[in-house]
Amino acid sequence: MARAFVAGATGYTGREVVRALVARGVETVAHVRPQSSNAAAVLLELKSDGALTDTTPWEEEAMRKTLTEHRPDVVFALLGTTRARAAAARRAGAPRESYDSVDYGLTAMLLRASVACASRPRFIYLSSLGAGRPTSNAYLSARHRAEADVRASGLPYAIARPSFITGPDRKESRPLERIAATVTDTLLDAAAHVGGSTLRARYASMSARELALALVALGLDETAPATVAETSELRKRAAARVKEGFAGVALGMM
Repeated sequence: MARAFVAGATGYTGREVVRALVARGVETVAHVRPQSSNAAAVLLELKSDGALTDTTPWEEEAMRKTLTEHRPDVVFALLGTTRARAAAARRAGAPRESYDSVDYGLTAMLLRASVACASRPRFIYLSSLGAGRPTSNAYLSARHRAEADVRASGLPYAIARPSFITGPDRKESRPLERIAATVTDTLLDAAAHVGGSTLRARYASMSARELALALVALGLDETAPATVAETSELRKRAAARVKEGFAGVALGMM
């Protein structure tokens, strides 16, 4: 049986990745930050989904030891913060969070632990559209650096670069992101009617469920050891899983 380690398992996409892995019969270890304010409740939810749970602190040696013990076949790096979370952490007196310390720093730590664990896991990194080139944007710059580290790691990998990830089931409000996704999708739908279907496939938003199906497909695809998947490729992989009957329902109904 394949074994997966999911870092960022409590996030919008992470929860769906855990569910998709369990449904595929993959032994799934879902990581939860021990200092998370709702760690106890989240751990129960993940266990009810059928996952094993792990609360290793984000410390270099501890994470290396955990991955060495689990020896995963695939590691999912679904890590990231937001300005709102960073502000909340400051108010609570918690360690400082930033795109550099979380989006890049924790991903880099997880990558080093994956390299050191000796099982040579396939490393699946959830990046972002626009992260493929240097930029002054702090968010994209952190992900661009992480992508470079993944490529240089020597591990088999897949880098996913989706556009907006949103849906009515997202607990975080993120109003600006929702508005941007709605406006973008509306414009792309209009463009599709006049021959712009390629643009819609590349830039339209994705639901967490759709993205999770694509990420799991990438994670379990040993025939593609080094892959960078933009939104259109991710959408194709998710649709293929639905066609095979794995998802059970149409993506548009999720």
